Amino acid sequence: MRTEEGPVAAVEGLRERIVAAATELLEESGREAVTTRAVAARAGVQAPAIYRLFGDKEGLLHAVADEGLGAYLSEKEAQEHVEDPVDDLRAGWDLHVDFGLAHPALYSLMYADPGTAPPASPALTAAEEHLTRRIRRLAAAGRLRVGERLATDLVHASGRGTVLTVLAEGRRDDELLTASREALVAAVTTEAPAFESPAGPAGAARALRAGLDGVTGLSTAERQLMGEWLERISD
Repeated sequence: MRTEEGPVAAVEGLRERIVAAATELLEESGREAVTTRAVAARAGVQAPAIYRLFGDKEGLLHAVADEGLGAYLSEKEAQEHVEDPVDDLRAGWDLHVDFGLAHPALYSLMYADPGTAPPASPALTAAEEHLTRRIRRLAAAGRLRVGERLATDLVHASGRGTVLTVLAEGRRDDELLTASREALVAAVTTEAPAFESPAGPAGAARALRAGLDGVTGLSTAERQLMGEWLERISD
């Protein structure tokens, strides 16, 4: 067993060293600095090792973006739980923005150029699931003003757009950050639970749909049909 695990661990260690070297070059000097020659020199390996592990430079950039997403998710998971779902949305938005402003080159690689997004990335999938859970909490509390899919898209657009705008300006503008966040919160949440506000049936439908997976009295087909009806009401 030891002889089988040794080569695997060595390859994984080599891969991590190369990705770390590429990430350092990216954050120090930008994407153009991430050449196979420069990465090989920084990592202390031969260039063929990069091609063998990542295929080409784009494959290496995919790995860098995936590692960046993983680091971001680790921060999210370590974030203290916020009881109020609206404040939890604010906290998640702030974390996203702070990560982007602290790592401008890495953020641009991850979000400004869709072509470098890692295909079928586990980290990207996990990030989507994390945001989905936040939005679902809002819906379950009756605090969601719009449908879950639209709310998710609005959060993405607000966070990415704000970070990229601030990076283009070259300076942090806390007034802009706060205004952007609160505009998002106003767009996707209600001030009170939907069943106590004029939002009425639409908000109540969102809350019911958020908890539909936990309903045991319906068959799978019935839950799917009910979900479609509630989605139509909520929209």
